Amino acid sequence: MLDQQKLANIANWAERIDLAAAFRWTARLNMHEAVANHFSLAVNEDGTQFLMNPNQRHFARIKASDLLLLDANDPTTMDQPDAPDPTAWGLHGSIHRLCPHARCVMHVHSIHATVLACLADSTLPPIDQNTATFYGRMVVDEQFGGLAFEEEGMRCALLLKDPKVRVMVMGNHGVLVIGDSVADTFNRLYYFERAAETYIRALQTGQPLRVLSDEIAEKTAQELDDYPDQADRHLSELKAILDEEGSTYAS
Repeated sequence: MLDQQKLANIANWAERIDLAAAFRWTARLNMHEAVANHFSLAVNEDGTQFLMNPNQRHFARIKASDLLLLDANDPTTMDQPDAPDPTAWGLHGSIHRLCPHARCVMHVHSIHATVLACLADSTLPPIDQNTATFYGRMVVDEQFGGLAFEEEGMRCALLLKDPKVRVMVMGNHGVLVIGDSVADTFNRLYYFERAAETYIRALQTGQPLRVLSDEIAEKTAQELDDYPDQADRHLSELKAILDEEGSTYAS
């Protein structure tokens, strides 16, 4: 087993720890789906080199040292012995190749976001503070074409070219969230699932919705965009809990 000094010398060690913590907490929240979902994080300036979870590894077991370092411009990636899941390569590789602003990419089939993705209208109206977070900052993909191999991945990536768009509801599929860091992206993923749950439960009452005006929804979204340090503190607290529990995520 590698000792801690050797582990710390692995490239992008701090980023690996953050990403591993996000995997562990996503599993704890039951927002993953078996071994089918993927997170990635760009580690070079143009975003084409990125860390990603290894093929078919459960989120609850992923460690910082497990993460693959991939190059979105390397056509031999899928021929290598430690190749990633082909759908992960198709989707995440395409996004890191075409959208340099997408430093971190998280894709899950979480329950409430996926319910939203299955509705004929998969938009998310601003009915509370959490749903307003995503006002004007999400896109709905209505052209699901099957598993996200490379052609489908490239099609999805083109929907994220606008840097203001940080969430893609993947119709008939799930949700994909991008951000500037692991903390930023995980915080957004967490709140999107909470927002989707609020909306789905509100629909279940059968009562009319109290929808915010466009003006107040945008004002709220901008205030939350500008809110200081919340994402970093959120991830820091989650890592502190994992550390207190003796988790192996940072190994």
